[in-house]
Parts: sequence; C-alpha cells; structure tokens
Amino acid sequence: MLFQNDKLVVRTLTLEDHLLLVKWLSDPIVLEYYEGRDNSFSEEMVLKKFYSRNDETNRCILEYEGIPIGYIQYYQLDDEDFKEYGYCETKTIYGMDQFIGESDYWNRGIGKLLVRSMVQFLVEAKQAEKIVMDPQTWNERAIHCYEKCGFKKVKLLPKHELHEGEYRDCWLIEYNPI
Repeated sequence: MLFQNDKLVVRTLTLEDHLLLVKWLSDPIVLEYYEGRDNSFSEEMVLKKFYSRNDETNRCILEYEGIPIGYIQYYQLDDEDFKEYGYCETKTIYGMDQFIGESDYWNRGIGKLLVRSMVQFLVEAKQAEKIVMDPQTWNERAIHCYEKCGFKKVKLLPKHELHEGEYRDCWLIEYNPI
C-alpha cells in the first residue's frame, strides 16, 4: 500500500489488476474523458501500455471502501518533460494522471480526496517542489476538481493531446506547496 486516507487506499498496480484496466478502458463512459472512445483497450493493449514499459512511472490502483475503482500514476518530470512544458528551473517536479473507472463513484468527492491525498504524498514522501497535470481544456469537471485541490492554470498547450481523432488543447496546471 502506498497510502491510505480514510476510506481511500492507493496501492501499487499488480498483474492481477490488468483485467480491471481492460474493463475500465473499454467502457465508453470512461473513455470519453480518458484516452478517447475510439481507443478501446484490449487485454494485449493494457499489458503493453501498463506492464511492458521500462520507465520511471509509478502505476497504482485506487480502492474506495475496499473496492478497486480507478487508476493513478505519478512520475518525476524528465528533461524532455521540462522542455515540453517550458521549465528552466531544476526543481523536483512530479506529474500525475488519474481516472475513476467505476462511473458509479463519480461526483461523490472521491476525485478530490484522491488528488489531495496524492499531492500530500508527493510533497511529504517524494519532496515534490511542484506537481503538474495537463487536462484537456474541455474537461471542465476535472479542471474544477483540480482547482479545488490547489492547482492553478499556468499555460495553454495548443493541440497537445490526440483524443478521438483530433489534437486537443490542454492546460498545464501546477500545484505549488509553498
């Protein structure tokens, strides 16, 4: 277990979790916001994207009241990320991405609890000096959640992410602990 906050547990992704990811990433309701409805994941795709990469991304499952309901990942920005986002300083900056895969758990405050908990973990356990995300500009519900958690919009990233056949604008958003 990475951490627990009340009824929320975040733990490291295991191979046994791959069928959960297949379920969530083949659900059009989830894909509308994460990856795109034209990008339904097969078991092979999940294994390749989440288990066969040799990178520094920490992949996790979130459980609420003992039920696996979503996914979160975090990673320290590398030189390529620094260049892409326009950072010059040598701070310890982490990025994070997440989704709640069980739509019955949407709009219940769990997203805010998750984001706040991960931010606290990254600041306290990983000494993050800044945390960033890059949500698509049209995803107002997610952006509103992130802003409630202390993130601020800092830069528009035009045509940053391919989603449902078109490159979409994203916001670079930051959380600064100080």
